[in-house]
Amino acid sequence: MSAVLYRGRLLSFYRAPLSVDDNDSYLYEADGALLVEHGRIVACGDFTAVRSASPDDIEVVDHRPHLILPGLIDTHVHFPQMQVIGSYAANLLEWLDTYTFPEECRFVETAHAERIATHFFDEFFRQGTTTAVAYLSVHKASADAFFAENLRRGSLMIAGKVMMDRNAPQGLLDSPQLGYEETRAVIAQWHGKGRNHVAITPRFAITSTPAQMEATQALAREFPDLHIQTHLSENLAEIDYTCSLYPEAIDYTDIYSRYGLLGRKTLLGHAIHLSDREADAISEAGAIAVHCPTSNLFLGSGLFPMKKYQKRDKPVRIAVATDIGGGSSYSMLRTMDEAYKIQQLLGERLNPLESFYLMTRGNAEALSLEDRIGTLEPGTDADFIVMDASATPAMALKMEVVKTLAEELFLLQTLGDDRSVVETYVSGRPMKPVATM
Repeated sequence: MSAVLYRGRLLSFYRAPLSVDDNDSYLYEADGALLVEHGRIVACGDFTAVRSASPDDIEVVDHRPHLILPGLIDTHVHFPQMQVIGSYAANLLEWLDTYTFPEECRFVETAHAERIATHFFDEFFRQGTTTAVAYLSVHKASADAFFAENLRRGSLMIAGKVMMDRNAPQGLLDSPQLGYEETRAVIAQWHGKGRNHVAITPRFAITSTPAQMEATQALAREFPDLHIQTHLSENLAEIDYTCSLYPEAIDYTDIYSRYGLLGRKTLLGHAIHLSDREADAISEAGAIAVHCPTSNLFLGSGLFPMKKYQKRDKPVRIAVATDIGGGSSYSMLRTMDEAYKIQQLLGERLNPLESFYLMTRGNAEALSLEDRIGTLEPGTDADFIVMDASATPAMALKMEVVKTLAEELFLLQTLGDDRSVVETYVSGRPMKPVATM
């Protein structure tokens, strides 16, 4: 791919902002340029300086006055739940039994899995999300469909075939040995192929016997560099049921600890109702609590105490996610809007700079991938998006009185959606699909 220069206002974070006035935490160029070649960012900075160091005949794509920022990252989604989103249920366990498990049974069919994979990538790119961490179904066919489609699209995705051998319909059960063997087969076939990353994925302790947890532990030992993803402490009834299945464990978190599954690449979906002991254990292991605000509100699971976790003597690492289809929006903007409201209810503040840090570099750091994604730094993959804070009449009217970058970001967070995403670039290629009805 030949070099292209993208012009616009640039925003990229160096670290987590300490306050809404922490201007040293990010790069902002009012007239900036990204030089992209062979799917990587080659240079980033002031337009005049970058342009003068580029070939005279270089193609310039002018996105002014819009913002150019790193592609958004979603750290917890369910690939088989695109047709589950918006399903009415009283709580998590009822929702799983009534809607989710029956839908996931359909992913034994290759044609269905391939069809949904096409929609999955279209929808996430439409929303400006260039990397997601996905739970697949128990069937290897779902993994093959997902990773093959991602190989065609060229994005960086992390995903895993779920392992579950109890407390689900027969069509969703593997066995300790089969789950182990098929996960190894998915790793051998897909991990490192293109930008595919495979995650070891025991769905949660309710759906895995001790024997399957031992098989998961064996995988973690064999492949120590892989991500591990599971669920933790989402719902009070779930916690009670889980602990009854593992009476020898101190608490829910201790189950995963006993099987060697807590580490710096462990993603713990939800983690709302943690005791101090559990939060300490997660902090000491360096594992990540993944906040899924729209899902937590939709299913009535609870209010995630983000600031409490961050302010502890032993702080807990935090990531943010949509949790499709328990979550009610594919948009990371909508997700952070709900995260802001949850912190308001808890008497805390989540400033817009922190929200955009979390969606980009923050989530990349949680995945230990900040050298590849989440920033506009030279040498990283050219995954970036272009955003318009005047995308709708209501937003344009508000923009007339916006005076600061933080105000603009807060407007995008509160009123923005896929219409605010002008373009999504994956490895330097424009990938946002045209919306059709």
